[in-house]
Amino acid sequence: MKVGIIGSGGREHAICHSLNKSKKIKKIYCFPGNAGTAEIAENIDLNLENFNELKEFILKYSIDLIIVGPEKPLVEGIVDFLENNQIKVFGPNKFASQLEGSKIFTKKLCEKYNIPTAKFGIFKNFNDAQNFLEKIEYPTVVKADNLASGKGVYICTNFNEASNAVKEIFDGKFGEAENVLIEEFLEGEEMSYFIITDGKTISKFGTAQDHKRALEGDLGKNTGGMGAYSPSRLFNKELDEKIINKIINPTIKGIEDFGSKYKGFLYAGLMIVKDEPYLIEYNVRMGDPECQTIIPKLETDLLDIFVACCDEKLREIQVKWVDQKSLCVVLCSKGYPETFEKNVVIKNFNSINLDEKDYLFHAGTKKNNNQIFATGGRVLNFVSLSDNFYDAREKIHKNLESLNWENGYYRKDIGYKVID
Repeated sequence: MKVGIIGSGGREHAICHSLNKSKKIKKIYCFPGNAGTAEIAENIDLNLENFNELKEFILKYSIDLIIVGPEKPLVEGIVDFLENNQIKVFGPNKFASQLEGSKIFTKKLCEKYNIPTAKFGIFKNFNDAQNFLEKIEYPTVVKADNLASGKGVYICTNFNEASNAVKEIFDGKFGEAENVLIEEFLEGEEMSYFIITDGKTISKFGTAQDHKRALEGDLGKNTGGMGAYSPSRLFNKELDEKIINKIINPTIKGIEDFGSKYKGFLYAGLMIVKDEPYLIEYNVRMGDPECQTIIPKLETDLLDIFVACCDEKLREIQVKWVDQKSLCVVLCSKGYPETFEKNVVIKNFNSINLDEKDYLFHAGTKKNNNQIFATGGRVLNFVSLSDNFYDAREKIHKNLESLNWENGYYRKDIGYKVID
């Protein structure tokens, strides 16, 4: 079987690495991939804005299955386009992808199906939002309605901060904005919860805790994710049942009631308040770096899972996991998430000593003349599995110290809530 993966991040390298273990796959293409995927797949640089260009390549090289990694092509309808051209593709369609593409769509779905979430208001212009902000209690949360690569959320402690956030959103910081969302601030602890579904059957796909802030102690600016650990320390059977019954099942039913179906990964960003789950947001794909953290624990052939989802036969697949802890630390370019230098060479890869429970997933990298260059803000993902989080993090830190990349930085406290 020939498989294609859309995306260039650590998530896509982790998926590629897992698929590469399948005996049923003879060739993997990555669009466009990175230096890590180049070692196990063929990287193809196409204009992913041009769906026809991708379709022609798929047909020319007889690719049997396409896996869509990032959210943007999903929200733009790549799944519908490929399915209309009789190409098998894993991921939710354009309608279902509104769960991530429009926070307001999700909030209205929550309202209709009594899904627990923060109270909210939707505002179409700056003045109406300002008037509302003058009357509320703080802190509050201000969100861009559209895709913002994980950065369009502001936690505001006073009126001035909230007013500036609204102004930035309406001024187009995250693209053209018709609406802004203002939510109550929920006091609790976050948790990432993942499922995979074919529209009929739901299989749980792990839990994780992401560290979004750039600096240790969860300080500094929001990033796309500085690291993660799995499972979440909050996870237990009782909470699991609440999440499925109060949040996941009503969401899948809601999409179905609209005459559509949800197929693919679904990532629920939750706030746990006094043992009760509240939906903060949905993502319509695996998280990054949560995917890099969770996928190495998977025992079942990932290809079988993807194909079963596409064919609506997920009930026939038993998804099995290794019973170990997993931790991921992201190595970033200095200056990220703001200005950073690009096309910087990374040396000392030979000094990294990975055992069978250690993984190195590339993100913002490219290979040129047998050298690896950093091209993005988040560059490398170091992952380790162990019976405890402390040992996993110690192994990662040793490899980061061996690499000793002077142009990078990382958080040394990933997993601090689960490591004494």
